[in-house]
Amino acid sequence: MSTRPTGRRTRAALALTALLGSAALAGLPATTAAAADGALTVQYRTGSGGATADQSEPWFKVRNTGSSPVQLSQVKVRYYFKADSPNASYRFACSWAVKGCSAITGTFGTLAHPTANADRYLEIGFTPSAGSLAPGADTGDMQLRFFRSDWQTLRQSDDYSFNGAQTSYADWNKVTARLAGATVWGTGPAGDDPTDPTDPTDPPSGGQTLFDDFGYTSHTDPAISAHGWNVRSNSGGPGVPGATWDPSKVTFSTSGGNSVMNLRTSTAGTGASTVHTEVLTRSTKFRNGTYAARVRFSDVPTYGPDGDRVVQTFFTINDLKAPMADDYAEYDFEYLPNGGWGEPSNILYTTSWETYDPDPWQAVNQHSESRRSFAGWHDLVVTIDDHAITYYVDGQHFGTHDAAYLPERPMSINFNQWLIDLDGQTSTTPRAYDQQVDYVLHVKDQVLTPAQVTTRINAYRGAGTSFVDEVPAS
Repeated sequence: MSTRPTGRRTRAALALTALLGSAALAGLPATTAAAADGALTVQYRTGSGGATADQSEPWFKVRNTGSSPVQLSQVKVRYYFKADSPNASYRFACSWAVKGCSAITGTFGTLAHPTANADRYLEIGFTPSAGSLAPGADTGDMQLRFFRSDWQTLRQSDDYSFNGAQTSYADWNKVTARLAGATVWGTGPAGDDPTDPTDPTDPPSGGQTLFDDFGYTSHTDPAISAHGWNVRSNSGGPGVPGATWDPSKVTFSTSGGNSVMNLRTSTAGTGASTVHTEVLTRSTKFRNGTYAARVRFSDVPTYGPDGDRVVQTFFTINDLKAPMADDYAEYDFEYLPNGGWGEPSNILYTTSWETYDPDPWQAVNQHSESRRSFAGWHDLVVTIDDHAITYYVDGQHFGTHDAAYLPERPMSINFNQWLIDLDGQTSTTPRAYDQQVDYVLHVKDQVLTPAQVTTRINAYRGAGTSFVDEVPAS
């Protein structure tokens, strides 16, 4: 981020509560029981039975009544309701679940043909970590809830799927369950559209691709600019005041037979001696779709004493036009090998930004985190569709962020490495840190699985393609 302040703890305290969302997988469906063979029932009860409530609490169990195992990642459950006003927005949360709340996703959709008691739906899905349901097995209790974003009281007595008298689990056919895109349980309202664009059976749109293998000779290679990249040299934040951004510290080499870009950040304990590095696309033309990069994070300096609060990144961003402007967007992978922002040691953040005000500092964002070493090469993937932002690290789900943080405007793609401050290491002995990048990929308007990303990369490299940019200007 080009204007990031240094107070992550303040930021986190002011950020909205982290809630789960979901991403619609537009790639090829995984091997699973066919819809014709699959049979599911959904049991429902309410945890909040009043006509009005601070939050609606639809609780579910999903049972496999078929003869074959069912991959839960292929299952979607829809709960239909009437919005309290045309402009009302909602948030989803999971209070407790036998499968674990991290394995459950929730997102909101709008019906193409509203009815008197339904114009929205909450769609419950599952991440791959939820596993499968054997014949006769169920998910166990899923205690879910949703509420208005402004925390105003909501009316649920006029909601299609609500039953205030249902205080213990029983089959409920006013919610629907879909398996691999086919409805196998329940009856939706007349306005439910079984072929809406989020269904995995729909053909994917978009698909224009940016791929770069970073096969350049140096930061002065004219192909870098010709391919749309800017190696930063202008002064300013984020990071240590007085630091410079030095293009010559962005170098290129090979590793494991692949070309690699190296970003080096160095300091001798003063602002004037501190050098940051950044490479970014000149064009802000990237919005929904899949973003991926293979990045090598470092826990220790290449030379000199360790301890600096270094930030190693892969992110997308657009400009903040005014404090708290609601069309700002930023989606980060940020690794802090020596901590910072109140963290004492290594931590990896993924953060989705709605907006912020740099002075006085306040922010609206959502983040996921893992407190362990991420030294070494990692495949980083973030997908953005019309419902959620989902992050993966090395093929594993890392975090899903809510629809409130979706981008309103296109963004640039960025890599940078910089120091938060000089408080972590006060020595004046020179030291330097390296972050390396193997490739970057963006596929416009398509949500790919990490495995599909790997297939794309291998296909480009197998064909000897080192660069392609089909993404149209915004």
